[in-house]
Amino acid sequence: MAFDWVSLTTDYGLADGFVAACRGVIAQRAPKAQVIDVSHAVPPQDVRRGATILAQVVPFLPPSVHVAVVDPGVGTSRRGILVVTEEGVLVGPDNGLLLPAAGALGGPQVVHELVAEEYRLPAVSHTFHGRDVFAPAAAYLALGVQPSDFGPEIDPATLVRLPEPKVVAGSQRLQSEVLSVDHFGNIQLAAQVRDIIATGLLLPGAGVQVQIGMHTVDATIGRTFDDVEPGEALVYVDSAGHVAIAVNQGFASSLLMVGQRDPIAEIRR
Repeated sequence: MAFDWVSLTTDYGLADGFVAACRGVIAQRAPKAQVIDVSHAVPPQDVRRGATILAQVVPFLPPSVHVAVVDPGVGTSRRGILVVTEEGVLVGPDNGLLLPAAGALGGPQVVHELVAEEYRLPAVSHTFHGRDVFAPAAAYLALGVQPSDFGPEIDPATLVRLPEPKVVAGSQRLQSEVLSVDHFGNIQLAAQVRDIIATGLLLPGAGVQVQIGMHTVDATIGRTFDDVEPGEALVYVDSAGHVAIAVNQGFASSLLMVGQRDPIAEIRR
């Protein structure tokens, strides 16, 4: 099966030429494939953040080859893999990055290791598998090369999985790992709508307290940012179905002094 689209998700940033090199490798081999840049602003080496972004975006993309590279173990014994799903193929390192997106696309159907030398660049850098292994693999998949041609089949049960994020839903209290902080300073939690429903906290207009680390703020349960006055905090369910914390016309991440990897937020009555 050939693909018209290739998506790219990396922690490469845009200050250097890393993204352009990957796009160039794809364009040389599959010039008709169109590339969608999901994000290149994943925090460096933050595999969970990359996995979260990819999993929340892929359901809204056309059938594609999805290349994801957030790869602290590049050049080590970690495997390069491709994961076939009902809605596309994912390509990247076997470090947990791809599996949440595979689940969002119907689950892994078959997995192959990327070892065939004819589908990578002639010289493979120890530190740039995005350019030398994953981008060419994506191009050849887009052209219709069969997944089985890239290497041996892998038992999906042997793939690396990220630890499940902590979520504890009690009476009038929710504890949840922070998943991400977006461009607007909104804080997305691992907790989903079912979790906050279970606590009894999801009452629009109700007041709650939010604590992350040593910082606590008063907030209101709401549906839209305008449910609170400018500068005030809001707890809501975001577009991905996760519990989130925002400040109307402000930055919740600054108010709560949260970084990309602060572990736990608590919401309580």
